[in-house]
Amino acid sequence: MTEERDQKNEGEGNRTAARNYDQAATDHARSGKAGEQAREAKEALDGPEGEELRRAEEKGRSHAAEEDPKLKR
Repeated sequence: MTEERDQKNEGEGNRTAARNYDQAATDHARSGKAGEQAREAKEALDGPEGEELRRAEEKGRSHAAEEDPKLKR
């Protein structure tokens, strides 16, 4: 709760959150886990659950496309 009260409103776009996200993404990429997780995802797509995963992805894309026409395929 203290953190919420101490946070400043940064206006449009939150530079602090963006910086934290960028740092976490960089840390994750450097950890070596990204390659392993990509391999696991590929195996899941090629496996028995692949069709279900593709349907879920398409459903997610359809919702996003409603908000941003650039995302339509």
